[in-house]
Amino acid sequence: MRYHIGIAGAGFAGAVLARELAETGKYRITIFDERNHVGGNCHTKRDEETGIMVHQYGPHIFHTNREDVWEYVNQWGRFEPFVNRIKAETEKGIFNLPINLMTINQLFQKKFRPKEARDFIGSVGDSSIKDPKNLEEYALKFFGKEIYSTFIEGYTRKKWGVSPRELPAGLLQRLTVRFNYDDGYYDHQYQGIPVSGYTEIIKRILDHHDIEVRIGQRLDPERKRDFDHTFWCGPMDGFFNFKLGRLGYRTLHFERFIEDGDFQGNSIINFCEEDVPYLRISEYKHFMPWEEHEKSVCFKEYARPCEANDVPYFPTRLNQDIELLERYMDMCESEDKITFIGRLGTYRYLDMHAVIGESLDLAKVCQQKEIHEWPKFSADPMEA
Repeated sequence: MRYHIGIAGAGFAGAVLARELAETGKYRITIFDERNHVGGNCHTKRDEETGIMVHQYGPHIFHTNREDVWEYVNQWGRFEPFVNRIKAETEKGIFNLPINLMTINQLFQKKFRPKEARDFIGSVGDSSIKDPKNLEEYALKFFGKEIYSTFIEGYTRKKWGVSPRELPAGLLQRLTVRFNYDDGYYDHQYQGIPVSGYTEIIKRILDHHDIEVRIGQRLDPERKRDFDHTFWCGPMDGFFNFKLGRLGYRTLHFERFIEDGDFQGNSIINFCEEDVPYLRISEYKHFMPWEEHEKSVCFKEYARPCEANDVPYFPTRLNQDIELLERYMDMCESEDKITFIGRLGTYRYLDMHAVIGESLDLAKVCQQKEIHEWPKFSADPMEA
C-alpha cells in the first residue's frame, strides 16, 4: 500500500522530508505553500535592477557541524565557501562581531593577549549575580556593563521590542566572546552559500515524480482527513485557527535602496544604538564575492511585533508564550495523523542547518515505524 502524505509548507523542513519519504517509493506526497514560491523564508531571487542574488526575507548563510547535513545540501547545488563577518556600529565606533580580542582591545583601549583579556572580562562581570534570571542579568554577569551597554542593550530592545529584563537569559547563549582575533560570525566547520540560490536548491529537492507541489495554495487543517498523514510546517497556533490566542512572534520589514559601487564594505553591519531605528543593513553583493556588479542593492532591516497578516520570523517565547505553547501542545497531542515540524510548527528559533537535520532525522524515524506510530513533533517544542 502506498500512503498519501500532505505537507503544509515548502521550505527546507517540508521539502527535505518530502524528498526523503518519496525516495522510499512507499509514499506519494502533496506539498502546499500559500506563498507564490517555494523556499519559505530562505527564498532567493535575482534583483531585477542590479542582477544581484537577494535573500528576500533577510540574509541566510549556511553553516553546520553535521557532515551529513553538509553533504545533503551539496548534492543539490554547488556551495561556495563564505565566512560571515559582521560589524557593529556603536556610539563608540565600529567593532567586530562576535566580540573577539580585537573588539575587547578596541573598546577598552588595551593591548591584551588572550589570557589577559579572559581574566579582564572575568573581572568586569557582576559577581553579585549568582543565578541570572533574565537576559540583562546574564549579560552583566558574564560580559560586564560596558559590553552590555555598547553592543547588547539597545540592539536587544529594537529586535525584541521589550526590556532585556523581560527576556530569558538563554537568548544570549547564541552570543559568544572569543579571546582570539577570529572574526568569523559562526564557528561551524562547514560554511557556504549556494551559487544558484536557496530557492533553486529547494526546487531540485522537490523535483521527484512522487512529489506534487502546489504553490499559492494553503493546506487547510480541515483537509487533514484527505491524507494518511500530514506534516504541518506552519504556525502551530495557526493549525487551530488561533483558538487559544496567538503565540508571540517578531516580524521584519525591509527598506531597499540602490547605490553605485560599494556602499558599506561588508555584507552586514549591525546598528546597536537604540535611536537608530533599523537593526542592520545587508549589502548583498558581498554575500557572493565571486560575482562582479557595478551597482549595489542594500536593505535596512526593521523589527516589530508580528500581527495577523505579517510573516512570522522568530518566536518571542516570553513567559506568557510558553504557557500558551504548553496548552497548544496538549491540543496537538489530541490530534491524530499529524506531525508538527520546523521552525513554525514547533515554535522555536532554528537556523537552516538545524531544520534540515531534524527533517533528515525525522524521515529515518518514520521509515522505522508504522505510520500510526509517527511522532507528534519533529523535536520537543519546549527545548528551544
